Amino acid sequence: MRWLVVGANGMLGQDLVAALHAAGHSVRGVDRETVDITDAGSVDAVVAPHSYDVVVNCAAWTAVDDAETHEPQAFAVNAVGPALLARAAHRAEARLVQISTDYVFAGDATTPYAEDAPSAPTSAYGRTKAAGEWAVRAEHPDHLIVRTAWLYGAHGPCFPKTMARLAATRDELTVVDDQVGQPTWTVDLAALVLRLVESGAPAGTYHGTSSGAASWFGFAQAVIAATGRPDVAVLPTSSTSYVRPAPRPAYSVLGHDALRAIGIAPIGDWAQRWAEASRSVLTDL
Repeated sequence: MRWLVVGANGMLGQDLVAALHAAGHSVRGVDRETVDITDAGSVDAVVAPHSYDVVVNCAAWTAVDDAETHEPQAFAVNAVGPALLARAAHRAEARLVQISTDYVFAGDATTPYAEDAPSAPTSAYGRTKAAGEWAVRAEHPDHLIVRTAWLYGAHGPCFPKTMARLAATRDELTVVDDQVGQPTWTVDLAALVLRLVESGAPAGTYHGTSSGAASWFGFAQAVIAATGRPDVAVLPTSSTSYVRPAPRPAYSVLGHDALRAIGIAPIGDWAQRWAEASRSVLTDL
């Protein structure tokens, strides 16, 4: 199978390219130096007819706070880009996989969000990613939208690395305990994307997050435990202590019924997956 991975130099993109190579697929990885996904001519030059079987869009404007003051620019990357990629993939007769986010929801639920729950983003980032989902559905019937959240990995900045670096110079960390989500390893998400495509999953929306749930405080405790620094105290606080330009969802837990319905197991419990991931994620610190 011939794959094109857009955003291949990012944290998820690098793990996806590695997973595809390991599975024996033909893979081309491109990033912003090769393709401008906001420009139709640039996209069409890369996604030529019959050149790929699968196009995966890992590229995104992920600077959540900056999106509040740069929404047009974020919209270009998160909505126009997916629209152009979906249109080109449709012409090329390639399946499109669009990576999306929990931020398309309001974050005020008390039970896991279903795949078909109404979008209600509260931030510019969420609005632009929701628009990207809409564009993909409109432009290409053979799509897989895979929402994820709280991503961490070895190949980019992420929460565990930040906590570990802070723990190296402090004896106390304060972390919010009123935002709940699903810490998800990029290696696991890459493997799920591969399983979805190889299984011939029906077009639609799926949730690519770990099972279970934790607060940032709970995740920080697990991270510090993995650093072998029992002397570092992790203390809980509320979101009011860390006011940011963009609102953060209080509840970002996503359900996995769509995966189970097609016989694909969701990613395992977040704590078990972190125990597996921690050595590779923290290795260079």
